[in-house]
Amino acid sequence: MIVALRHRTAPFRREDLMRSYITEFIGTFFLVFTVGATVLAMAPLAPVAIGAILMVMVYAGGHISGAHYNPAVTLAVLLRGRIGLADAVPYWIAQLVAGVIAALLASFVVNPAKVTQVSPSGRDLWVALLAEALFTFALAYVVLNAATSSDHPGNSFYGLAIGFTVAAGAFAVGGISGGAFNPAVAVGAATMGLFAWSKIWIWLLADLVGGALAGVVFLALNPKERAPLEATAA
Repeated sequence: MIVALRHRTAPFRREDLMRSYITEFIGTFFLVFTVGATVLAMAPLAPVAIGAILMVMVYAGGHISGAHYNPAVTLAVLLRGRIGLADAVPYWIAQLVAGVIAALLASFVVNPAKVTQVSPSGRDLWVALLAEALFTFALAYVVLNAATSSDHPGNSFYGLAIGFTVAAGAFAVGGISGGAFNPAVAVGAATMGLFAWSKIWIWLLADLVGGALAGVVFLALNPKERAPLEATAA
């Protein structure tokens, strides 16, 4: 994963950047579409399907874009120093646009008779914030350690680790917070009516805080990884 960024010694060509943005769009699209289709259809093994699609899309696109498919992960990678802000912003745009389009198509395909909306308040609001932040931290922390660490160059387990982290989080707290762990998923869920738009800030705040904290903790535990992006080429 993060292969293109890890070996960069010169600015990307325009076609390389477009390949990365399109890859981010495709991966995020299928992640959010799978979330929407399984949740709207009330599939009992939705977390397994969601973790599986994330895993295969990470393997499919990791060598091109780094396969973030998640603005919180992109934020963690930005703070970790494996991507610049000029690249991160288009990643965020591609991810969020993909999330909205995937949500609209999932709603059209499933066409549920009734949608149960998550709109936490009171104690449930704080519980949702905590649950989302914790598992977004876990996801971004796993991405950084499994996919960007110089101790694991060219490893083959990163996709499985990332997919299983999301599946575990969905099983553990999906019924409490909605289990987004991803601002693009949260926006997609709100588009489908699964999350209340008035409470969308809960998921955006918690997920971005979790991703940012993962980036900070990764560098604290791996000080040798603080080298500038341009100095990390093999």
